[in-house]
Amino acid sequence: MSVPAWIQDAIFYQIFPDSFAYAPPPAAIAGTHAIPQPSPDRLEPWDAPPTYQGIKGGNLWGIIDRLDHLEHLGITALYLTPVFQSASNHRYHTHDYYTVDPILGGNPALEALIDAVHRRGMKIILDGVFNHASRGFFQFNDILENGGNSPWLDWFKVTDWPLAPYDGDRPANYESWVNYRALPQFNHDNPAVREYLMGVGEYWIAQGIDGWRLDVPFCITAAGFWQEFRDRVRALNPDAYIVGEIWRDATPWLDGTQFDGVMNYLFTGPTIAYVAGDRVVAEHVAAPDYNATPPLDAAAYGQAMEQLLAAYPWDHCLAQLNLLASHDTARLLTIAGGDRASVELATLLLLTFPGAPSIYYGDEVGLPGAFDPDCRRGFPRSPSAFDEDILALHRHLIALRRQHSVLRSGRYRMLYGEGLVYGFARHTDTEAAIAVINAATTAAQVSIPLEAIAALPRELTQVHGPADAIGQRQGDQFTVQLPPRSGALWL
Repeated sequence: MSVPAWIQDAIFYQIFPDSFAYAPPPAAIAGTHAIPQPSPDRLEPWDAPPTYQGIKGGNLWGIIDRLDHLEHLGITALYLTPVFQSASNHRYHTHDYYTVDPILGGNPALEALIDAVHRRGMKIILDGVFNHASRGFFQFNDILENGGNSPWLDWFKVTDWPLAPYDGDRPANYESWVNYRALPQFNHDNPAVREYLMGVGEYWIAQGIDGWRLDVPFCITAAGFWQEFRDRVRALNPDAYIVGEIWRDATPWLDGTQFDGVMNYLFTGPTIAYVAGDRVVAEHVAAPDYNATPPLDAAAYGQAMEQLLAAYPWDHCLAQLNLLASHDTARLLTIAGGDRASVELATLLLLTFPGAPSIYYGDEVGLPGAFDPDCRRGFPRSPSAFDEDILALHRHLIALRRQHSVLRSGRYRMLYGEGLVYGFARHTDTEAAIAVINAATTAAQVSIPLEAIAALPRELTQVHGPADAIGQRQGDQFTVQLPPRSGALWL
């Protein structure tokens, strides 16, 4: 089955539901569904620094309430981190895969969100956590209660007795994700477990979601698991997007039988290392596995991008989920020590790279955030807290990408890479675009060869960049002048 065509045209927006927005349910819903809610005085203050266990109380009704903001931004698809019932603010500790967390509004809220998103012509994908469950998952809880007498014993990998789900001074005696006893790992070799998880994947596709982002899929080693998952999901929706959380080389996963794309951290790390360079605050990038240090010059950055694009079939390159930040990383504004130029240059690279760009909630309004959990701050409740310049930059570049198909499906070619000046083209047989980035602290004047780009018009028009940038075509050369720490785009 082919990669869904809509992905290459998509602009994703990743939402951490607990911290994005809150809105009360419609009166008709509130009056007919007894969905329990926490006491307001037990919620973590919205603007307080996020903690590992605090609940801020964002919900799916709040996302519906902010769809105007997202549509105005130019977003065409949402990716939500887990929404199912859980006892954690991030909800990767799943209790019930068929029940939306009541704090998020329950199943009626997700049904309403899917409908609202689709009425605007948008898509929505959910986070599937199928490697592990939680201590509160019914079948595992039954084992805790009944020990070796539990009829669900072979759903998990119990190695000895007694189990110690909470006492870190004793062996847990069951396998869990990276030995984190809060996340007992499924026994995927059990046909009943496998069928249960396949059924979850199918159920929510049938309810109208447009795909799955799959958490730590490399941890599931049962033969044929992801091939079967793809076949069954795509049988229900041939255009469903399946994207895996793979931080490194994804070649084994992009063979056409498993995933359409992956979270493209191989784009993220080098992009940060190039645009932010020695501004990168090491402590903010020490944990994520994406090599945001040491600094890269333009030649090394271009080589990294060309190697990345050469690694996968082109249709899968167009289906990568490209990102600058996520719920698992610090935000670039904080990584770069508050340097706004790093954000501006990286955003230009993100919105002109092959694949589907993904904006992490709040990045478009200048929300800072260090490593987890600080990267999960509450989205500003008042527009007065927005960084209007960064917001305008996102709107402008997203609009350009949506207006010009060459920025979505054109081939990518590095044209220039010397010092900290990088130039590349996106081109088809009939259209071309040229972008040049000067990541240096001094002005740059360079001459870029154009012989390899056949579809260039006689004149190139600058559509993005500083007013004092200059780009002039002289035969097969493009002479560019750029101020320090700036980038420009010509079409």
